[in-house]
Amino acid sequence: MLFAKKIILYLFIFSPIIFAQEKTEMIRVVGDSLIGKVIDGESVREIYSNVVLTQGNVVITCDKAVQYLAQNNAILKGNVIVRQDSLTIITDEGFYFGNERRTKSTTGILLDDRKVILQADSGEYFFDEDRAFFQTNVTLFDSVMTLFADELTYFQKEDRAVAIGNVKIVDASNEIMADKLQHFRKSKISFADINVRIRSLENNTTIYGDHLEDYPERKYTLINKNPILIQIDTSYVSETEFKIDTLIIKAGIMEAFRDTSNIFNAVDSVRIIKGGFASVNDFTLYLQDSETIITRKLSEDAGQPILWYENSQLTGDSITIYIEEKNIKQLDVMGKAFMLSQNSKYKDRFDQTSSKNVRLFFANNNLLKAEFEENVLSIYYLYEEEEANGLTKSSAKNVTIIFEDNGVTEVRLYGSALSEYHPEKQVAGNERAFTLPKFIYYQNRPNKSDLLKTIQ
Repeated sequence: MLFAKKIILYLFIFSPIIFAQEKTEMIRVVGDSLIGKVIDGESVREIYSNVVLTQGNVVITCDKAVQYLAQNNAILKGNVIVRQDSLTIITDEGFYFGNERRTKSTTGILLDDRKVILQADSGEYFFDEDRAFFQTNVTLFDSVMTLFADELTYFQKEDRAVAIGNVKIVDASNEIMADKLQHFRKSKISFADINVRIRSLENNTTIYGDHLEDYPERKYTLINKNPILIQIDTSYVSETEFKIDTLIIKAGIMEAFRDTSNIFNAVDSVRIIKGGFASVNDFTLYLQDSETIITRKLSEDAGQPILWYENSQLTGDSITIYIEEKNIKQLDVMGKAFMLSQNSKYKDRFDQTSSKNVRLFFANNNLLKAEFEENVLSIYYLYEEEEANGLTKSSAKNVTIIFEDNGVTEVRLYGSALSEYHPEKQVAGNERAFTLPKFIYYQNRPNKSDLLKTIQ
């Protein structure tokens, strides 16, 4: 027989081993030349040049194949291409296990099913399960995203990928990282767990957590385990202004809505820090496009949100912060508003004002004016050349206070105004007697290091 003539090998070996596998289709091999051997009592055939292996709808081409007849396996070498319908697998060297209908490579492998391209340093594919398992430097591409991982299982018929270890998925607007991630190609939905981080490529915002659900078509993201939002402002602010460079929000549950505008909801044990501002509350709404932060209590019996700014503390049923060009422009406290400010020198002295609502106005993050609305009560301590000089108690329908260098320069009372002065000798050592009914000095102001502990 001439070697130039193609040899067709039909491996139907009538042996007890094969009869035991009567349900398994044997591999058929076609090649240009054949060498037969017996190794450790097993028949082995080496097929060279234009090699084609077939088993059902699986077709493999390569430069050389080493066929183990009893095992129904083959070693594949050189320009290995495996096809099943629209699925193609390419590698330099690999293995095919006929009884399992499984192929494997540890020399770099690429899978293309016309939906995704999957590649890694090593991998295997189970044809009867339509399942791929790839390891080490795994990359999966489709038309809208790229996924990286240490290992990945791809369920081809389900269009589902489960990735583990240093997982990162990148699309046009977001980047998600996690220890484990499950991605559904058709719906684009992703579930991520453990050391999760989603970073917006558009607005410098990152959300950390331990469980994330991302629904791109709904433009909705849920983080319900240890979520922390961090937004860093990299724009320039002059040294003479108070720089608000980072927003940090920590909560029990966080939601992001990106349909018509960028909106973030934070619920349950919310902690906020932004520049000199800090807050503790049960619910926060962050309108990123309009740079507005709204905090409010969730029910009539719930605790009020608390906000601190420098040495001042504010409480109310809702608090809204308006930001313009990274600076605080206005702050509104609505419903049972209370504001107190601690003197930096006399720590027991607190300026206090209660009213229905209060609106604070800022320029360059310095407080310029405060407008108190309805049923205003106030206590303000007086100083002469920075020395204590008694206090004034006042009441009015409305009050406007003018500030300069964050200090009170003028108090204007409107409607049923009453005011009384208490000299220093009545006040010194008796400061706690001069408090309004709603006075509570909270000492649970959050700090940055505590908020960031879980991601450091």
